[in-house]
This record gives sequence, structure tokens and C-alpha cells, in this order.
Amino acid sequence: MAENQNDLRERTTEFALRIVRMYTKLPKTTEAQTLGRQVLRSGTSVGAQFRESQRAKSDADFINKLEGCLQEADETAYWLELLVRSEIVPADKFEFLRKETDEIIAILVTIVTKVKKRIGKL
Repeated sequence: MAENQNDLRERTTEFALRIVRMYTKLPKTTEAQTLGRQVLRSGTSVGAQFRESQRAKSDADFINKLEGCLQEADETAYWLELLVRSEIVPADKFEFLRKETDEIIAILVTIVTKVKKRIGKL
């Protein structure tokens, strides 16, 4: 599992870097920048929170930190969706980011579910 966690650590870091690059390419309108700052904050937080989870003191702490990471990933999906639905950015420009967000969410849900089952919380 440690190798998978290192893979996810790298994947969430790359995700954050893509979010940063995406933000720099957004239009300079107030709406785009406001939504962009939201996605910048939540999207870069995913990797930071995942790293925090790796230093958890217990299974409960690990689950708590990963659920925080999951919340940030879900929020990122929301802000990306708003950028597209408000027609600030064409959907095809965000296809990779939206897919990656969904995959990270799925991975985090799987990890949390497995740990909860292992400790009898599910």
C-alpha cells in the first residue's frame, strides 16, 4: 500500500500543478478570477491534505484527514463545473482536469471505505 500512497502523493501534486497552470490561463474577468481562486485553493489543497493523512496518528485520524482531502476534491469538481457551466471556459478545455478530479475522488473513497471496513466502522 505504501507504493500506492506514493503514487497518489505524486498524482495529487501533479494535479495541483495542473490547477495552478489552469488558473494562470483563465480570463482576467472578475467572474473568472473569483471562481479561479476558489478552484486554485481547493485543488491545491487536495495534495496538501493527502500528505497530512500520511502522518496520521491513528486509523481514525487517517480517515478524518482523508475525508478532508475528499471534501477538497469534491469542492474542486464543483468549481470546475461552475467555470464550464457559466461559459467562462469551454468544457473540452477542462476535460482532463475534470476526469482526474473524478478519479482522485474515486480512489479516496475506496481507501476510506477499505480502512473503515478493516477497523469495523462500516
